[in-house]
Amino acid sequence: MELRVLQYFLAVAREQSITAAAESLHLSQPTLSTQLKALEDELGKQLLIRGTKGSRKVTLTEEGMILRKRAEEILELVKKAENEITLSDENIAGDVYIGAGETQIIRLFAQAAKQLQKKYPDIHYHILSGNAIYVMEQLDKGLIDFGLVYGPVDSGKYETIQIPGKDIWGVLMRKDSPLSAKQSIRPEDLWDKPLIISNQKNNGWPISSWLRKDLDKLNVVATYNLLFNASLLTSEGLGYTLCFDRLVNTAGDTNLCFRPLSPKLESGASIVWKKYQVFSKPTEKFLQALQMITISG
Repeated sequence: MELRVLQYFLAVAREQSITAAAESLHLSQPTLSTQLKALEDELGKQLLIRGTKGSRKVTLTEEGMILRKRAEEILELVKKAENEITLSDENIAGDVYIGAGETQIIRLFAQAAKQLQKKYPDIHYHILSGNAIYVMEQLDKGLIDFGLVYGPVDSGKYETIQIPGKDIWGVLMRKDSPLSAKQSIRPEDLWDKPLIISNQKNNGWPISSWLRKDLDKLNVVATYNLLFNASLLTSEGLGYTLCFDRLVNTAGDTNLCFRPLSPKLESGASIVWKKYQVFSKPTEKFLQALQMITISG
């Protein structure tokens, strides 16, 4: 039984789909299916229940669930052994890829990278910006190592670090706008106003329930992917932007201001990565630094 094949099996268990697992592993679907069949033949047990013709979902048999647990333990021991053997190796170099939206939590990534910078100057970091859908797609395809997401996370597929503290929602507006005189903004204040909202909205988007009205019944004049662009639209008077606090400068000579929502609305975030993922040395060091920062925070 090869470690590589165990990783393949765990990828299928995570994705619940041979096709999706093959994509994340950068293998062809027939190649992965052949490897899984060979593993079942080697053990003399069926490990997977393939879906019917109309469904591609794969579930584990009782023997498959046993193997999943043992495979996790085996790969964890291998990872620990590798870490112990290479602990004294100071020549660690490579890349760490992170997917995230616009948030102050990016500072945690910067703090972790800064901690490592002096000892491991040859680790390089790449931030890919996008909405939650983009981040999870990149993570599932193996194109990034870590993702920063809001809301619940599938614990069967991902490991997580819960971020201490939460982002506060509010409205970015011009200082000469009618609502700027208010200390906070209530849902009814926005019902007749031109709104600029994030284009990653979905059924779980917290603003949807806070507004107490369907978005298609409101005057949404624009959507944004990057808040900087939305801030320019707001500065020119196009509308009111719903966003997180502390992402746009509202001090000094700017014509913009921010007002929090009432009732108060906050969102918590998690750093996530795929279960059973074998990290590179730079990625492992970065994860350890992140864990130390979040624990101390």
